[in-house]
Amino acid sequence: MTELQEERAELKRMLCADMSAKPFSELFSVTFAQRGSKLVGDVLFDAIEKAGYSLERDVDAVGALTAAAVPMVFALIHAAERKGIALDGFVMDFVFPATKGPSVKGKRVLLFDSWLSEKSYVQTSSLVTLRHGNELSLDFGIVNQQGAQILAIVALIGGVDADEQGTRHLQLVNPISEESTKMAFVQAFSEEELRADANHEDCCNDHCCGGHCKVECTGDCAHDGCTEPCCEDNCCGGHCKVECTGDCAHDGCTEPCCE
Repeated sequence: MTELQEERAELKRMLCADMSAKPFSELFSVTFAQRGSKLVGDVLFDAIEKAGYSLERDVDAVGALTAAAVPMVFALIHAAERKGIALDGFVMDFVFPATKGPSVKGKRVLLFDSWLSEKSYVQTSSLVTLRHGNELSLDFGIVNQQGAQILAIVALIGGVDADEQGTRHLQLVNPISEESTKMAFVQAFSEEELRADANHEDCCNDHCCGGHCKVECTGDCAHDGCTEPCCEDNCCGGHCKVECTGDCAHDGCTEPCCE
């Protein structure tokens, strides 16, 4: 495994743990975590480059469509900076039809959200949505109106089917000009793939709790990436003390809890 493949696998475990038993999540437990932020930045950088967009040559700014995407934008800015690439960021104004941050006029931009599914492109970033319908199209129109060139919509988790050529697109309608646009869509992880893994007992690798949790298990299922019934009452289904490290002798575990 390469370092990036290991990072992707680690991030996947964190995401599937966050998603477990939830119909939707803003993924804040991952994107605001120090380690999670680093992984998100690196994985998004790789997904965008693999989709054919050079963050060094093709992109000037990255924008958050929702509050959930704000930590993602910062993560990508820092990931790019580690590679010597300068990117600006911005965010949609959650009240007025505008953006906040450096001007996007004349810039080539990518628009981000944490989780976008084909089931619904409606987000929660603007009250204008209540009057004008599909907000993704609305935000697209606002950014276009400010003079930016939108290259693609990017999501950490996506539920958009690929076409016969293996590419993904969203059909957006500019609410100002009513012009329809087929916009490229980039997803770092498939919703279907993560859903399947979130329901699988080995979602969080083969460390503490017989494969259900990360190494440093605290007994807090959501924090540790555990899947039920691993952390009922205490760590390891009651077999270990609360602060489980994966060391059976140290934690007072009984077999087969910490193999």
